[in-house]
Amino acid sequence: MKIFSTEPNGLQDMQKAWYYEEHGPKEVLKLGDFLIPVPQHDQLLVQVQAAALNPIDFKLRQTSLVPMNFPVIPGCDMAGIVVAKGSGVTKFDIGDEVYGNIHNFNLEGELKRMGTLAEFTVVEETLVAMKPKNLTFKAAASLPLAIQTAAQGFRTAGFQEGQSVFIVGGAGGVGSLAVQLAKHVYGASSVAATTSAPKVEFVKCLGADKVVDYTNTTYEQIPETYDLVYDTIGDSINSFVVAKENATIIDITWPPSNPRAVHSGLTVSGEILEKLKPFLESGKVKAVIDPAGPFHFCNVVEAFGYIETGRARGKVVISPFPSWHYPIDF
Repeated sequence: MKIFSTEPNGLQDMQKAWYYEEHGPKEVLKLGDFLIPVPQHDQLLVQVQAAALNPIDFKLRQTSLVPMNFPVIPGCDMAGIVVAKGSGVTKFDIGDEVYGNIHNFNLEGELKRMGTLAEFTVVEETLVAMKPKNLTFKAAASLPLAIQTAAQGFRTAGFQEGQSVFIVGGAGGVGSLAVQLAKHVYGASSVAATTSAPKVEFVKCLGADKVVDYTNTTYEQIPETYDLVYDTIGDSINSFVVAKENATIIDITWPPSNPRAVHSGLTVSGEILEKLKPFLESGKVKAVIDPAGPFHFCNVVEAFGYIETGRARGKVVISPFPSWHYPIDF
């Protein structure tokens, strides 16, 4: 039985979680038994109802991008129910339905060893927000990292209402939300995006005024130029040709493929989710879940295999999770 604990906590209940003890392909993932963590002063203990996969999850597993102490439970995004909280928590109560990205990438050092592909996870209260009432747990779990990344790109660019934007990769996890934010939140005058032929109508439905099928159209064949080129896939070395002379080029990949591009990182904060809540509850901005899913908690390895193909449309979601009986008593 695999036990995970940063400190001896006495007798505690156990939970199921996916983990890996070495870097490598998806086959290094295992399902095991871990201690349910105890929330610290500013933390919530959340019973996970749904989680979502992001490229960072498999990139961290494949290579040593940051220092890690094994074993590691992967996963950044989750939506679930608060079942316990630290003494310093003031914004949330037991029973609240919350969602968020549990990893604060703004802090230096090691990432948390316990991610969201577990029945329970702990997270600082500043990193989560109340789940919009109209969203399912699956829809909410699909949003945090991607929508925070998408919003950060527009902030980094200093994007202004009435400007135009060209989004490279309009059907992906970040791109599908960048299209919606540009159109329905930031007031873009014109939104263009690239995708493959089968996804053209899908990206149009998200709000794009012009959709370019990159399989049969080159950037040089596009007559228009744009105030912002927003690259979500790392192709700024080529896509810059559709930028106006003084336009900003945002590249969310690292390092940017074009020296002219500005890298946009990620600010992780529940406040960002709260600010976008009216647009989510009104339906102006919608969660996009890949139709191949959701994948059951038991099929996490299969879900990683799918997202690693790079062909996902929107987000790859994990749900349902195993059930648990209340109460939890520490």
